[in-house]
Amino acid sequence: MLLKDIRDYQILFLGLFLVLGIGTRDWTLRPELIGVAIATSLATQWILSLVTGKEQMANLRSALITSLGLGLLLRADHWTTMAIAAVIAIASKFIFQVGDKHFFNPTNFGIISALILTPDAWVSPGQWGEEWWYGLLFAGTGGMILQRVGRWDTTAAFLGSYSLLEAIRNLWLGWTWDVYWHRLMSGSLLLFALFMITDPRSIPNSRIGRVVWAICIAGLTFILRNYFFVSTAVFWALFALAPLTILFDVLWLAPRFAWQEGDKEAEKAEGKLLTLNS
Repeated sequence: MLLKDIRDYQILFLGLFLVLGIGTRDWTLRPELIGVAIATSLATQWILSLVTGKEQMANLRSALITSLGLGLLLRADHWTTMAIAAVIAIASKFIFQVGDKHFFNPTNFGIISALILTPDAWVSPGQWGEEWWYGLLFAGTGGMILQRVGRWDTTAAFLGSYSLLEAIRNLWLGWTWDVYWHRLMSGSLLLFALFMITDPRSIPNSRIGRVVWAICIAGLTFILRNYFFVSTAVFWALFALAPLTILFDVLWLAPRFAWQEGDKEAEKAEGKLLTLNS
């Protein structure tokens, strides 16, 4: 039933952001490209689930979330570019797995792949501007989801460490604090911190692993943005450091996150087993 699964809230909120962005920010976004992303993601998810025999991955909610993320962040001149990004994004969940867990965020993987492989893909990190009410909206909706999935620590570690690094740099350069707030008050940064870096199926299982992982991503984002002047630094940092999830899951054992009730029982059993073995 609708809204029984926390992913239904993610779909609702991401869809709202998409409509809000088109209506209030005057994005140069073609509706047909969003349709291509949605249709391609759903079809790819269904086909690969049948081919691989992984029925547990046939749930189309995750594919829809991935396609909405692509619609929010990725821009392209041709429909083929969006289709390529969607196919690669979904396929990454089936290909890059360790212990039945994928470690790349699908939306982020699709975005980076499109930037590398196609000539007409781009991302606009400043598309939301710096209006304060966007931040409140993202924080409120994102906070609701994080409270349900229990991954608030990841967002706090990322935003806290990144904000600290920017503050130190601001003080070192003797800039006024309006420059500091200008760099932090970004709708895209909040969307990343609340909805992308917190994907419970592709981030470290343990809390300490998530915190260390998020701090590493914040540090690399800071370096790429301030010393290599990469405007899309957060996406490249997540892509580059995603494989650390494998290492951290080995260093700090914890049960995997599960969306479904049946999977949650298995998760609890796995947690008990880890406790007995530790």
